[in-house]
Amino acid sequence: MNAVEPLIAVFIDFENLAIGVRQMKAGDFQIQLILKRLLEKGRIVYKRAYCDWRNYEKNVREFHSQGVEMLDIPQTKMSGKNSADIHMVVDALDLCYSKQHIDIFALISGDSDFSPLVSKLKENNKRVIGCGVKSSTSDLLISNSDEFIYYDDLIRTAKKARPKTKKTTSDSEPADKRQEAIDRVLEVLQSLEQDYDAVWGSMLKQAIRRVYPGFNEGYYGYRSFSELLEDVKRQGEVELEYDKKRGNYEIRLKDL
Repeated sequence: MNAVEPLIAVFIDFENLAIGVRQMKAGDFQIQLILKRLLEKGRIVYKRAYCDWRNYEKNVREFHSQGVEMLDIPQTKMSGKNSADIHMVVDALDLCYSKQHIDIFALISGDSDFSPLVSKLKENNKRVIGCGVKSSTSDLLISNSDEFIYYDDLIRTAKKARPKTKKTTSDSEPADKRQEAIDRVLEVLQSLEQDYDAVWGSMLKQAIRRVYPGFNEGYYGYRSFSELLEDVKRQGEVELEYDKKRGNYEIRLKDL
């Protein structure tokens, strides 16, 4: 039986984030890194970004490709930057009250102005995950969130990806094809271990499919996900322990 997947709504205060990323001098902003980390935690059912998009036209294509709805808030001398903030707060509260099934609100911003919104969402029994650039994020927003993800850490993790494993010894399928499956298992497992004390096979498979919707172990030549996990174990990358009561594997990364 599949574990319940938390449902996530994502709200992006893009201008605030873009300024912080520019100060980091870490290259172009990568929204996919944030969405991928959230997908490892649950199923994203709502994605909206707020900005005066005339100032960030080069980012529009990427946001479109990631399925993010972009709300255009043209800046005027009358409205100022807070206009986008107000729209985001109103939409988040509206969603909180109208869509009771949403479990997690992800607020992608470093602005302390969103702290009252965080408090109100938590009053309504919603879990709040914040995300922003370390140097430009309010301590108040960080401390008020249930969890805070630093964009800096996502960049660092992407650059320092776990080394690729040796090619599988099985000759029933091309080695590079099976290697892709093994790499995806290790990639997502590494993140899940940050969130859970124990990672189970069913949980891992769900998370992989959220991050890579087309993932199917049969495509890679495996008869089952368990067979894929056993192949990863043969590479010396993980430890597996079968729980008879659960009928499921507990998986742990081996220390490199």
